[in-house]
Amino acid sequence: MVLFRAHVLVSGRVQGVFFRESTRRCAEALGLSGFVRNLPDGRVEALFSGEEGAVHRALDFVRRGPPGAQVTDVHVDLNPPRADADEGSTEFRIQSAPHC
Repeated sequence: MVLFRAHVLVSGRVQGVFFRESTRRCAEALGLSGFVRNLPDGRVEALFSGEEGAVHRALDFVRRGPPGAQVTDVHVDLNPPRADADEGSTEFRIQSAPHC
């Protein structure tokens, strides 16, 4: 299987509406690995890795978001370089926000 990856930044009302948990559940159901986390500027960041069709279905989900979310912008970088921290990971996790 060829690994397909997408790095995503989601803007709008995406924090405090179960966006991360909903995204984690969606990604796990699709068999994806990666992460999702809140950013200090109010956006949500995600990295999806797996089968191309599954990654595109996850992107469809984050463009809508869960009930209560209001997505205003989604920036997608397809097939970004693989970070060392992701090497060999087979799970999708919620990460804590990065520290400044």
